[in-house]
Amino acid sequence: DSERHIKDLIDSGRFNQDDTQGIDVPSFELETILFATSNFSNANKLGQGGFGPVYKGMFPGDQEIAVKRLSRCSGQGLEEFKNEVVLIAKLQHRNLVRLLGYCVAGEEKLLLYEYMPHKSLDFFIFDRKLCQRLDWKMRCNIILGIARGLLYLHQDSRLRIIHRDLKTSNILLDEEMNPKISDFGLARIFGGNETSANTNRVVGTYGYMSPEYALDGLFSFKSDVFSFGVVVIETISGKRNTGFYEPEKSLSLLGYAWDLWKAERGIELLDEALQETCETEEFFKCLNIGLLCVQEDPNDRPAMSNVVFMLGSSDIATLPNPKQPAFILRRCPSSSKASSSTKPDTCSQNELTITLEDGR
Repeated sequence: DSERHIKDLIDSGRFNQDDTQGIDVPSFELETILFATSNFSNANKLGQGGFGPVYKGMFPGDQEIAVKRLSRCSGQGLEEFKNEVVLIAKLQHRNLVRLLGYCVAGEEKLLLYEYMPHKSLDFFIFDRKLCQRLDWKMRCNIILGIARGLLYLHQDSRLRIIHRDLKTSNILLDEEMNPKISDFGLARIFGGNETSANTNRVVGTYGYMSPEYALDGLFSFKSDVFSFGVVVIETISGKRNTGFYEPEKSLSLLGYAWDLWKAERGIELLDEALQETCETEEFFKCLNIGLLCVQEDPNDRPAMSNVVFMLGSSDIATLPNPKQPAFILRRCPSSSKASSSTKPDTCSQNELTITLEDGR
């Protein structure tokens, strides 16, 4: 049973050549990757993630690749490496980044991906100059593409997968600005009848984590829906959820969007760069769907199948009215049982780890 084999491999504390049976992408020799990346030269370095550095490489025939190199000091790196190489190899969808191969050679563990020339969504929407390159039609296409990619993960792929770290910096953009969901290091497989799970190690990015996950360690497909809602609201507003809005109220972006929605002034949320290209009715549809996705109670949030349907519908009058979002005030999730690496009054967009001390 391939799903059982995958779960056993991910849960084990190992990964070597003996464990590669059944992986659907090729293994590459280390020498090939060293040559492609000019020995991991600084000139080829694209960035640094929690997993380790990422390098641009060039294969024969001018094929550009991106190479993730597992950092030796990455505490959860092996687990994330196995998640990526085992899970993504089983997934094929136009809105998911494509894994081309991997390399395991001694201490070196490498992942090879298709190269995305336009970096990630956050690179554009939060930059006052670059945001002009993403007009309203392009942003709608990006939102729909992310929704389709998530629906595939949740329902339509060979495995049922929760991403657990969806955010604008994990949405890569190809030559035509089509979105590709990336970074499956924290993803989890759900079995046939499984719909939710608990963890005592909450890892994700503050501002995108659902309340039930951030505070109680409970995650489900609706946790991804919450993250998607944040991404939608950030994409149409050009604002970060981690910022402060209406300082006298200390509102998060979700709180600010909710206040405007209730006052029927939602159009004020629109990114100024979109004023000439935006279709007002489409904007309100996206805002409505975004707010439905970030509701406090996961049972109130729509499934991704409904989200894709609503995004494709022209009848916005039939959309449900959202209830108040979670995290409307700009605060870190805090609990007497939780400790985090980030001080509550100086939250950043960086990865936040919360450890819940009571066993589950």
